[in-house]
Amino acid sequence: MSTRFRMGTNPWRLRLARPGLRWLLGLGLFLGLQASRSAAFYLPGLAPVNFCEASRETATCKSTVALFVNRLDSVESVLPYEYNTFDFCKDSEKRNPSENLGQVLFGERISSSPYKFPFNRTGTCVKVCVKSYDTANDDQEKKLAFLRKGIRLNYQHHWIIDNMPVIWCRNTGDGTKCCTPGFPIGCFITKSGESKHACLTHPEFNKSNIYFLFNHVDITITYHEDSGRNGGFARLVSARLEPQSYKHSGEGRLACNGPPMEIPEGRTEKFNVTYTYSVQFEENKSIKWASRWDYILDSMPHTNIQWLSIMNSFVIILFLSGMVAIIILRTLHRDIIRYNEMSSSEDAQEDFGWKLLHGDVFRPPRSRMLLSVFLGQGIQVLIMTFITLFLACLGFLSPSNRGALMTCAVVLWVLLGTPAGYVSARMYKTLKGVKWKTNFLLTALLCPGIVFADLFFMNVILWVEGSSAAISFGTLIGILAMWCGISVPLTFVGAYFGAKKKFRFPVCTNQIPRHIPQQSFFTKPLFGIMVGGILPFGCVFIQLFLILNSIWSHQMYFMFGFLFLVFIILLITCSEAAVLLCYFYLCAEDYHWWWRAFFTSSFTAVYLLIYTVHYFFAKLQITGMASAILYFGYTMVMVLIFFLFTGTVGFFSCFWFIIKIYSVVKVD
Repeated sequence: MSTRFRMGTNPWRLRLARPGLRWLLGLGLFLGLQASRSAAFYLPGLAPVNFCEASRETATCKSTVALFVNRLDSVESVLPYEYNTFDFCKDSEKRNPSENLGQVLFGERISSSPYKFPFNRTGTCVKVCVKSYDTANDDQEKKLAFLRKGIRLNYQHHWIIDNMPVIWCRNTGDGTKCCTPGFPIGCFITKSGESKHACLTHPEFNKSNIYFLFNHVDITITYHEDSGRNGGFARLVSARLEPQSYKHSGEGRLACNGPPMEIPEGRTEKFNVTYTYSVQFEENKSIKWASRWDYILDSMPHTNIQWLSIMNSFVIILFLSGMVAIIILRTLHRDIIRYNEMSSSEDAQEDFGWKLLHGDVFRPPRSRMLLSVFLGQGIQVLIMTFITLFLACLGFLSPSNRGALMTCAVVLWVLLGTPAGYVSARMYKTLKGVKWKTNFLLTALLCPGIVFADLFFMNVILWVEGSSAAISFGTLIGILAMWCGISVPLTFVGAYFGAKKKFRFPVCTNQIPRHIPQQSFFTKPLFGIMVGGILPFGCVFIQLFLILNSIWSHQMYFMFGFLFLVFIILLITCSEAAVLLCYFYLCAEDYHWWWRAFFTSSFTAVYLLIYTVHYFFAKLQITGMASAILYFGYTMVMVLIFFLFTGTVGFFSCFWFIIKIYSVVKVD
């Protein structure tokens, strides 16, 4: 499938303030449409797999469809668990596909399963294994208690067939169909008779204080057959299942019907759980292999968004940003002309406004070391985010390539130590700092050290809870080696060359600081900083909701084209908001702009933190102290990253703006 986009004939073309903004909107639309369809681009290594019946099996054609299992997770808990942590059927020949760094950090644990299906052969009520439980046995009682816990917290299976998630579709209360790439272990009914989770759709589950286990699945695999290629090969294009609960009367006669499989609360008599499946294959000639992910993306919840309203919001934000830029440019142009005319006039009056500050505007601020460190780290995060999102737009980091997004981000962060050290050291030198080696160490260790300490603390909790998301000790050593062995030396190289240069200012700084007049409430720092973060946050809160759903509600995020567009709009809005407020400070004869420029745009991170707290209490159903600590621990990492790159964008926008305006004014 291909999507054509021509700016000349596009009906959504708008007359924006500047042609560049119109081009940016068109680019974002194009990337959004392309990236929202996973078929837009496939990398080498994700080639299709051919299937055929057993009588025609060859080296290039498989006759068996293997099912792989991933970790189990829950919207009520941040702790994921490996499939084999629960007492399910296990593969006697367990195989674990190689995992990349991103999968390890996200806690994905893919392994083989005993579910294997001969291609194009229907199977009805096929036994997989039998699990026996005796509550008098402490080990079996622990396994049973852990299974009850998984059902109570609504843990979800995640199965994979031919690199595709197996989805579960169900009807909702409003008559629509909702499909998710996972299905529950089971459901339960409380002592008061209240049905929980999947029990709401099963009226036959009507016993109080009983857990119901889904021990049977009806699997439907759809394939597309190309009869004209080397005798005809089939390729899988979708996989769906329907979980069921059956209490099998005996292993000899499995009927897959009758009463559900009940697991009572507390100790009980011995009982067996038989796991079974039924599978059928269906041919679909209309779905091509290249667009097989479309059925997953189109049917997922929370993605039926009003695209027109989103685009209108983008246009309004772009238009507003353009107007702010035009106002600033016109006002500045008038000021510069007036100042220059006054300088050449014989009856020139005393300077007023921002020109008065030419001898103090570049006076170094307090805590110049910390500001330089933040700017270096902000540049590193900014470049990393830009490249990662751009590659995601092109399809290199599509959902079918699991873990690629996190792997790309980590590798880029490690390799971008040089620009971080260069910017930090050069800014520190510009601010008349002399301890460039200390500046290098803080740039290389301060913010990464905070992130590593936070993640290590989170990892200790995951270790204690036995979660699959816990990073092994060897992986931690590998991450430390990448940090200290690659990132730190590259930061030193950048700092070494950056410490030899400094930014040139168009005016000199007076020896005696100028007195700052009494400021009104609206020109005081706190008010401007709080106002400056509102507009950038308004650009991202819609995408932020989708990203938080992807992370904490375990939904697939695929709209990287629109995310990249929002990222560009965020940069533009942060820049213009910071420049506008900086201009107001200078007009009020207040030259303490350095930290204010950084905090004006970085205050967006505070609104982000407030929104994540609201999201935790209003949208999530997370229970347990460990899960709450993990949620806010990971949130603080995200807030810190957001704080660094938004503040850096705002600072350098003001820095460039002030250098430009003072370089064109005649100063005696």
